[in-house]
Amino acid sequence: MTARPTGHYVLKDDGLYLQFDRLFHAPIEDVWFSLTNPNAMRAWIGTYTGSPATGGVRFRMETEGEGEWQNVSILECAPPHRFVADSGSGPTGIRLFCHLLEGGGMTTLTLGQRLHDPSEAADMGPGWDFYLDRLAAARAGTPQPAWETYYPAFAPHYRELHVPDEARSHP
Repeated sequence: MTARPTGHYVLKDDGLYLQFDRLFHAPIEDVWFSLTNPNAMRAWIGTYTGSPATGGVRFRMETEGEGEWQNVSILECAPPHRFVADSGSGPTGIRLFCHLLEGGGMTTLTLGQRLHDPSEAADMGPGWDFYLDRLAAARAGTPQPAWETYYPAFAPHYRELHVPDEARSHP
């Protein structure tokens, strides 16, 4: 697999998102498991404790060492098709969505993170390319990619992405 920047902007009703798409040769339930099972998540990003059915969990990034536990609100969960979650609030809060769609024996994952400012893309973009490539490697049983391949190399791509004109005036 050759790493490359893949994110693009999408304007939604609640703001500007940096969005990524990945295609997996697997049933939707299998990809959903990789995204939502706390043990399967360890292979590519981190883990969580608690029950998503309660509307909240505690999440920790484990790929960056023993990170701090963060409270995450589950705003929407419709297995195996989509979830929306918030971590934190205010200017540092993160809104993330994942949508899955299956067809022809393949599943498309669309992941997006809402931006407070387009300048955030230069840091977030390389990070999500890295984590999504880690997801693909974990699912395929291949070696994990190296962070140094993604950052700072991908940052110029994300700094130069065209911000939709509508997003410039969007609150």
